[in-house]
Amino acid sequence: MKDAMKRFLSPLLFLALLALNVAAPKIVHAEKADADKQTDIEADQSTYDDAKQISTFTGNVVLTRGTLTVKAAKIVVTQDPAGYQYATIYAPAGGVATFRQKRDGGPNLWFEGQAQRIEYDGKTELVKLFTNARIRRLEGDKPSDELNGEFISYDSRANVMSANNSPTGQSKPGSGRVKAVIQPRNTEQKSKQ
Repeated sequence: MKDAMKRFLSPLLFLALLALNVAAPKIVHAEKADADKQTDIEADQSTYDDAKQISTFTGNVVLTRGTLTVKAAKIVVTQDPAGYQYATIYAPAGGVATFRQKRDGGPNLWFEGQAQRIEYDGKTELVKLFTNARIRRLEGDKPSDELNGEFISYDSRANVMSANNSPTGQSKPGSGRVKAVIQPRNTEQKSKQ
C-alpha cells in the first residue's frame, strides 16, 4: 500500500503545480515544504493489482500531503512498464473532485481547482480537467485569478495551457464560453512575488 501511495504522489504534486501555473500570470510555487511530507490517503476501499500496476481508491477519498488536500469519489493510478504514471481522479455523482494547496509567497495564499474528472499523463506531462473545470488562486478566502471552462489542459513541457467550451477539448460554437478573471497587481504585491 505504501508503494501505491508513493506512485500517486508524483502525479498529484504535478497537479498542484498545474493549478499555480495556469491561474497565475507568472510562475508561482506550491508550498515547498509539502515535498518533504508523507502522503496519506483515506478511502472507503482500496485495491492494488500488482500484475497490472493499478491502485484504486474508492469512496470519499481524501488525499493529504502537507497543505495539499484532494477530495474525490475515486482515484485510479496506473504505471506502465517504463515507470510512467497515469492518474484519473473522479468526482462524486453530481459533484466535482477538488484540490487545494497553500502556495509560497505569504502566510495565507492558496490555490484550488475542481472538475468532474482530472487526468494526468506522466509520460507526456499533460494534465486535463474535464467538465465544470475551474482553477483559481486565493488570498485568504478571497479569490483572485480564476479560469473556468468545460475543459482545461496544461502541457508542462511546453508550458502551454488551453481552455475550451466543451469537455471534448474542442471548442464548439454555441457550447458556452470560457472565462478568465485576472486581478490587477499593485506594486507591493509585484515586489513580493
